[in-house]
Amino acid sequence: MRKVQGKHFYVFGVFRIDVTDRVLLGEKGPVPLTPKAFDLLLFLVENSGRLLDKEELMKEVWPDSFVEENNLAQNISTLRKVLGASGGGKLIETVPKRGYRFSAEVSETGDEAEELVVRERTRSRIIISEDFDEASLKAPAVVDLLPISTSEPPPAPFGLERPPETMYARSGDVNIAYQVIGDAPLDLVFVMGWVSHLEYFWREPSFARFLMRLASFSRLILFDKRGTGLSDRVPINELPTLEQRMDDVRAVMDAVGSERAALCGVSEGGPMCSLFAATYPEKTLALVMIGTYAKRIRDEDYPWAPTPEHRQQFFDEMREQWGGPVGLEERAPSVANDPQFREWWATYLRMGASPGAAVALTQMNAEIDVRQVLPSIRVPTLVIHRSEDLCLKVEEGRYVANKIPGARYVELPGRDHLPFVGDQDGILDEVEEFLTGVRHTLEPDRVLATVLFTQVIDTKQHPDRDWKALIERLRAHVHKEIEWFRGRDIDMIGDRPLAIFDGPARAIRCASAISEYASRLGVSLKAGLHTGECDMVDGKVGGIAPEIGAQVAMKAAPDEVLVSSTVKDLVAGSGIRFEDRGAHQLAGIPGDWRLFAVERRVARP
Repeated sequence: MRKVQGKHFYVFGVFRIDVTDRVLLGEKGPVPLTPKAFDLLLFLVENSGRLLDKEELMKEVWPDSFVEENNLAQNISTLRKVLGASGGGKLIETVPKRGYRFSAEVSETGDEAEELVVRERTRSRIIISEDFDEASLKAPAVVDLLPISTSEPPPAPFGLERPPETMYARSGDVNIAYQVIGDAPLDLVFVMGWVSHLEYFWREPSFARFLMRLASFSRLILFDKRGTGLSDRVPINELPTLEQRMDDVRAVMDAVGSERAALCGVSEGGPMCSLFAATYPEKTLALVMIGTYAKRIRDEDYPWAPTPEHRQQFFDEMREQWGGPVGLEERAPSVANDPQFREWWATYLRMGASPGAAVALTQMNAEIDVRQVLPSIRVPTLVIHRSEDLCLKVEEGRYVANKIPGARYVELPGRDHLPFVGDQDGILDEVEEFLTGVRHTLEPDRVLATVLFTQVIDTKQHPDRDWKALIERLRAHVHKEIEWFRGRDIDMIGDRPLAIFDGPARAIRCASAISEYASRLGVSLKAGLHTGECDMVDGKVGGIAPEIGAQVAMKAAPDEVLVSSTVKDLVAGSGIRFEDRGAHQLAGIPGDWRLFAVERRVARP
């Protein structure tokens, strides 16, 4: 690709390419592009009107790497979306079985013009003024250009319904699956521990949210290590060493045009990232390790790791139980009894690796020992560990941080090993501040809502019943009722589901339906509702209204739905009938609160 001295621009349609600063400029300013997408666009524009075959394009854009042809197609697709062209008027034409052609008329400008572009877009023309003054605005020069089609809308913001596209990079003879999401200046390579599956990351809402938060301040790069997930499967006796995993990271970084990136390793991903940082400091902007370790077998100098006997027990468990939620109780105790999470985890593991590969990979991980590598790391490093991690002891995180010169160590409360389970914001806040210098803050969105709390009465009085199964059945029904009555399921705290509704009558009917269903199961339930202002922050509800709702629920009798006078007054005329339960003091809430019990059998709408 040719080098240009001084300021140099290519102008086409409503766009300019600043060759010197490597920026695509649109009507509203700079347009975000990955380095490789920019290289591809520049080469197309420099050769406007000429058919470029795929091989020539790939050699030009990826001169030192072997990448799959779908990388070219993906970048072409990205450029078409950015340029907003489609149909007969699209700027990048596809010539079947041959290549691509940039079809727009292109003009060049340089330092001598020092032009400032002032555009007034019409269907087929653009107004350019070389000297920005009043006169030029009154009598601008008009240059006719190719019409720009606007029939294709800009790409929609990314959501859970649309996971990022999976692409492939070549690492030796192996294809490595990767995804990229986000367009911030910081490149961040995320390395999941144990086994992984890129597309199943996005099927668990808590994991998807965790990754979306990372992508909010970075260009997030995800991949499946060879032998797992969507990457090429390899023979069990050829599973990747740490060195090969480093090669895979370099291959993915080359494919996405990342010359230097921060690395974030979770669990077993930590040792690989630490070795990468020590080996390639020129490619490593910073290092983050979450719930990590230095070695996986106990010895006198490292007494926190499992013994060989304990490791063997886990290998046997994997051989016998792979296909189920193996290891979940140790990795995510707070959701270990959640049926939906258990099902996702089991599927995620099955899709991530075969039983034989999983055992072989875990045996290989047991041999990892990077204690001698840690003192060689010279990049900014953050080590995060939860204080009661059941999978990797907190002493292991402290050890790793202590061995890395200048490392920052953050210890957070919690028992979950998986970083996206439990208080993920505590981890994400630390990561974001470490990498960007700015701590994420969310402004609350204050809404008027009716808050519902329910509480199961002590179940110990019936020790002969399978209460665990019964409560799980009730939980599933609660979700359905909340959905039926158009509520919003906000949180789960033990056996107390919390939901909010934008209508108090529907909230009462939902609470009554839940209470009646619980009675049929032989479970005593009490519920409380209050209407007031709620602070909505990142999917959570706060403010005084939830506190009052919880207190009202505590005042309810078994099988009773109790509401505050505010709720009663708001549903006047609805046909819902109440019984006065008198004035009450609510803990921590000033004043007397008049409460009312809902009469049973409130009809479903």
